[in-house]
Amino acid sequence: MTFTKFVIKPLIATFIMAICSYFMYLVLSSIIIPKLATIVAIVIAVIIYGLAVIALKIFTEDEIKMMPSGQKICSILKKLKIY
Repeated sequence: MTFTKFVIKPLIATFIMAICSYFMYLVLSSIIIPKLATIVAIVIAVIIYGLAVIALKIFTEDEIKMMPSGQKICSILKKLKIY
C-alpha cells in the first residue's frame, strides 16, 4: 500500500502531466511564440498535476485537512463526491 501511494500513484500523475503539457506545448507553439507557449504549458501542467493527484487520491482526507485552507478544500471535494 505505501509503495503504491508514495511511488506508483505519483509516477502516474507525473506521466499524465508530462503527456498533457508536451502536447499542449506543441499545439501552443504553432499558434503563439515559443516562450509564451512554454509558460502557458507549465501553468497548465501544474493544474493537471494537481487534478491528477486529487483524482488518484494520493492524499488522505486527514492530510488534505492539514494543508492551508484544508477544511475548505475537503468540503469542496466531498461536495463533488471525490472524497
